[in-house]
Amino acid sequence: MNPLVQLAAEEAENPLVPPIPELVIGLLAFVIVFGFLAKKLLPNINKVLEERREAIEGGIEKADAAKIEAESVLEQYKAQLAEARHEAARMRQEATEQGAAIIQEMRAEGQRQREEIIAAGHAQIEADRKTAAAALRQDVGKLATELAGKIVGESLEDFTRQSRTIDRFLEALEDGASKAEATR
Repeated sequence: MNPLVQLAAEEAENPLVPPIPELVIGLLAFVIVFGFLAKKLLPNINKVLEERREAIEGGIEKADAAKIEAESVLEQYKAQLAEARHEAARMRQEATEQGAAIIQEMRAEGQRQREEIIAAGHAQIEADRKTAAAALRQDVGKLATELAGKIVGESLEDFTRQSRTIDRFLEALEDGASKAEATR
């Protein structure tokens, strides 16, 4: 047998190799379908992919813009917060200083009032002492006059003489008391 015939017979028998006319028709159908897809479907697919890419890029750009804006707002917030803290510290310092000044003023006012009260008390005590000394002098004088009158047996009612006698007597007592204090 002829080797070509034998090869043709073997080819017909091989199920994996399709016949040439079927291969040509399949190839033509593939090209037509591929061409149709390339002309009609591929632009639509590319259009959808481009829209998705633009949407993604737009979303990324919007996200970047939002991130930049958020960072800017955060920086402004931090600056305002730092300024508010500084202002609060300044106000706290002023309040402390004002409090110290008020306390100092109140202490000075209290000291002044204390001095006035003490001075008024001393003046009152001195006035009371003088009043008590005058009353005591008068009472001692009366008692001394009455006692002297009883001892002498006659009345010593002359007021001027009586007051001179009493004054001399009390001065002598005061001199004796001051000498006794000086010797201590």
